[in-house]
Amino acid sequence: MNRYTNIDTATSETGKIFRRNPIYPSIPPTAEDLYIISSIGDRYDTLALRFYGDPKLWWIIASSNNFNKTSLVLEPGVQIRIPASKQQAIELFNSVNSSR
Repeated sequence: MNRYTNIDTATSETGKIFRRNPIYPSIPPTAEDLYIISSIGDRYDTLALRFYGDPKLWWIIASSNNFNKTSLVLEPGVQIRIPASKQQAIELFNSVNSSR
C-alpha cells in the first residue's frame, strides 16, 4: 500500500510541486486487537512486517500507540496494541487524507 496515493499535491509560488504531509488517523481499539509486550530491537516497521506482511504499514501500529516521532525503535517492555484490521486503518487514513 502506498500511503501517498490519496495525498494531494500542491504547487508553490515558484512552481515546485510537493505532496502535503499525511494525516495519521486515530485508530479506535476493537475487541479483536492484539496486545504484545515489546522486546529489545522491536520497531514499528518490523512489527508491521510480522503482523501485516508489509513494513510500510508501520504507521498503523504507531498511530495506535504513543508514537515517538524521533525513532521507529520501541522501548523494551512496553505494551503495544496491534490493530486487528489493517483494512479499517487504511480506509480511515484514506478518508482523512482525501477530504482535505
